[in-house]
Amino acid sequence: MISIIIPVFNQADKLGACLKSIALQTDQNFEVIIVDDGSKDNPEQVFSDFIVFLQSHGGLRGEGAYEFFRQENKGAPAARNHGFQKSKGEYLFFCDADVTMKPELLEKLRLTLEAHPEASYAYSSFYFGNKLFKVGDFDADKMRRMPYINPMALLRRQDFPQGGWDESIRKFQDWDLWLTVLEAGHQGIFVPEVLYSVQTGGTMSVWLPKIAYQICPFLPAVKKYWAAMKIIKQKHNLC
Repeated sequence: MISIIIPVFNQADKLGACLKSIALQTDQNFEVIIVDDGSKDNPEQVFSDFIVFLQSHGGLRGEGAYEFFRQENKGAPAARNHGFQKSKGEYLFFCDADVTMKPELLEKLRLTLEAHPEASYAYSSFYFGNKLFKVGDFDADKMRRMPYINPMALLRRQDFPQGGWDESIRKFQDWDLWLTVLEAGHQGIFVPEVLYSVQTGGTMSVWLPKIAYQICPFLPAVKKYWAAMKIIKQKHNLC
């Protein structure tokens, strides 16, 4: 079974589309665990409305349960860890609330892992708004240099780090996770397709052209980027 773990913070307006895309998955062997990280916009109502919608259209989709949990605001890593503790699946899919999946996403990622036992996680390319992010094949050296794989990957439960997501990390949480997985001797595998899209205005709301990080060091977003990168590099001895 696949455990789909969704942290949500003030993104109730995006959660419904995410849940509907999950219900349409061709692989129905999943459970959905939502963790509200102290939202002010009542995502639980969106969740309740979604359950009513499913029940009125032939019942709940998926082999597992749909569950909703709340916690005080602690950040996405803590919410993901909370969801992991409640999960039961042999595969984990940490899905942001502003993501909509293509119907075949879970099935294609799972089949790829089944065909490649040497890989710990499978990932794909995606759209962020209208921009296509072509992620590319797994490259350990590239992973050590920069973040290039985001959290929306299907991960074997047995290879999820014992300490979970580092709750002290506020930026580059995905990079930190995949570096930790890499340090444990595990690697990912790329599925050369675009399997999901991310709405703008959410967890990936700040995007600048690559050149901006070199020629515009005075921009607040660029300053935060380099400061956060320094934290990750120090933690993983990449300096």
